[in-house]
Amino acid sequence: MDNQLKDMKTSYNSTLALLPILAGVLLNYGGSYIVSALGLPLYLDNIGTIAASILGGYLPGIITGVINNIINFIFFDKSSIYYASVSALIALVTVYLHRKDKLKTPGFLLLYIAILAFFGGVYGGVITWSVYGPSTEGTSFVWLEWCRTNLHTGTFMSHLISNYALDFIDKGLSVFAALIIVKLVPDYIRPRLWLSGWEQTPFDEEELNSEAWKFKGNSLNFRIGLILVIASLAIALAVTGVSSSLFRNYSKEQHMKTADGIAMLAGSCVDPEMVDAYLKNGEDTEGYKETKEQLTRIRDSTPDIEYLYVYRIEEDGCHVVFDLDTEDVEGSPPGEIIPFDESFTQYIPALLKGERIEPIETNDTYGWLLTAYEPVKNSAGECVCYACADVKVDDITAYEKEFAIKVILLFVGFFILILVTVIWITKYRLVLPVNSMAKAAGDFAFSDDVDDEVEMERNLSRVLDLKITTDDEIEALYNAFCRMTEDTVSYMKDIKAQNESILRLQNGLIMSMADMVEGRDSDTGNHVRKTAAYCRIIMEGLRRKGYYSDQLTDKFIYDVERSAPLHDIGKIAISDVILNKPGKLTDEEFEIMKTHTTEGKKLLDRVIESVEGESYLEEGRNLAAYHHEKWNGKGYPEGLSGEDIPLSARIMAIADVFDAVSSRRIYKPPIPFEKAVSIIQEDAGTHFDPKCVEAFMDSIDEVKSVLDYYNELEQEGESVRGNEVNENGGES
Repeated sequence: MDNQLKDMKTSYNSTLALLPILAGVLLNYGGSYIVSALGLPLYLDNIGTIAASILGGYLPGIITGVINNIINFIFFDKSSIYYASVSALIALVTVYLHRKDKLKTPGFLLLYIAILAFFGGVYGGVITWSVYGPSTEGTSFVWLEWCRTNLHTGTFMSHLISNYALDFIDKGLSVFAALIIVKLVPDYIRPRLWLSGWEQTPFDEEELNSEAWKFKGNSLNFRIGLILVIASLAIALAVTGVSSSLFRNYSKEQHMKTADGIAMLAGSCVDPEMVDAYLKNGEDTEGYKETKEQLTRIRDSTPDIEYLYVYRIEEDGCHVVFDLDTEDVEGSPPGEIIPFDESFTQYIPALLKGERIEPIETNDTYGWLLTAYEPVKNSAGECVCYACADVKVDDITAYEKEFAIKVILLFVGFFILILVTVIWITKYRLVLPVNSMAKAAGDFAFSDDVDDEVEMERNLSRVLDLKITTDDEIEALYNAFCRMTEDTVSYMKDIKAQNESILRLQNGLIMSMADMVEGRDSDTGNHVRKTAAYCRIIMEGLRRKGYYSDQLTDKFIYDVERSAPLHDIGKIAISDVILNKPGKLTDEEFEIMKTHTTEGKKLLDRVIESVEGESYLEEGRNLAAYHHEKWNGKGYPEGLSGEDIPLSARIMAIADVFDAVSSRRIYKPPIPFEKAVSIIQEDAGTHFDPKCVEAFMDSIDEVKSVLDYYNELEQEGESVRGNEVNENGGES
């Protein structure tokens, strides 16, 4: 393809193909704005995605949906990015059903809406549940409560059912709106909006879907996609695992800092000089309740703190100074001694000394906790108690799970976009060019008419017309392929010319050999030429009627016609006295004459043995050996009958006898044409194969034309010989 055409294709793909994307994004926002302005519990944010998918294909449809989610994420709703995979799946199923021409059928259209509602309502509902939990307000909540009350389903299932019901209505309206918009686009514009990336002469849809593009194994496109999927999943697992681990460690670190800060703040509220009084008198101590209220406010200032308490660490356990109540656990009263947990043992010596320790992680009586200890010291600098703040690790795990889900949701949406983009690029820049060359090479290599110069030129044109311009190794391979194909065609033309020369030489030798034999028989005329023509007529008649179709191949017909002149080659071994005897042969002479069949077979057998591979002379041998066999088994030399006689010999039997009775011989005048034909017809089923006779009779006009043609030639030859006698003074 020249540069001008290539530039045109690039411009075509980069301009008009963008229109479905731009229009699709606007349609998505238009639909969202309308339902928002009307206060409807719908979205209608996929109208443009559906329309762009139908008009532009996989890539424009997915890009439209993903761009819509990205814009919403940046300017409106931060959670919308997690629904990019929903938009991508809607685009995929839309293009697939559109290309299968299913969206015109009401049944499939309803199924299509149900599938889209599944993506938006069920799959999208799972996303909503994972990120936010169940609905607590609005129409979705009303439907959820209705499902839970009337269908007796759990909260999660009710959430999915209510989402699906609403989304079915939403996707139904979106589909019909998109189809109406697509219908408004003129038919002549639609093909130009479809995004393609041809780097060669384009193929139409019918050719791309033909059997020629199908393979026994997996296609290159499938394998590239599979490799990409496996690699992407491996990367996604690694990234998700590493990022989750980093998130967990970071969350722990931040929660430890929070716990440490809360513990320090709590410690600053406790009067160290009053700790002994708090332990002895509890809430009756002056200022105890006020301090407890301060600690409660500190704990409630951040949702991350699960427990907040103040302990004095003694040898016998933890002596409670303050222990705040929670929703699930009632705090211990002042002065109560709480035994040490087993996992706490290693920290007891440091705590007994009043030393500061780093926040610790335990999993004992009160669950999986991160605990910060802040020593509270009196005026003498002695540690009188510890202010302690606990953070539940279960909360960190929940945050980590939510983080991992969000990472996966982000990955799925963009993964579909990347996968389709890579497959699209490899399809037009790798798969189609390679497959096109393979198909062109296959058509060239396996053409039945590869010896035909016109067919060779046609095959060469198929290769050159691909015009692959990928500007990479594929184009270099294509250029080398073109040069090789041109050289091959040129070489094959040379071979064809040489074969034709050899063929003419062979035919000349065959006719010379036949003429040598014919020249010894003073009265056979153009016998070998006429019988060859009659054989051809009979074989074509049999083929038209469908008889012996498994045997009547092009090669068989060609071999029989070429070797037909050799059917009497064995007469070269017969004495001239017998061969040219003007009268009837004696029994002994006839027995000798009959040996021309076996002598012909022996002669051609010796020739065939000297030739490697298949030879057309194999049918010549059958003709020479068996053309005097009869259908009823009363012929010679072997007395074969029926279809045991080679087909070529059965055909020659009719041609040979017809020419013998319809032509002049030294011992008889020619029989009239009608009588000669009746002889053949009468001997059907006895002397001759009935099917061959039927084919002969159906082509009788052609037979008559051949006979008349050679009769005229013989008359002209006699006239010339007569003139030569007169010129020499003789009698004509």
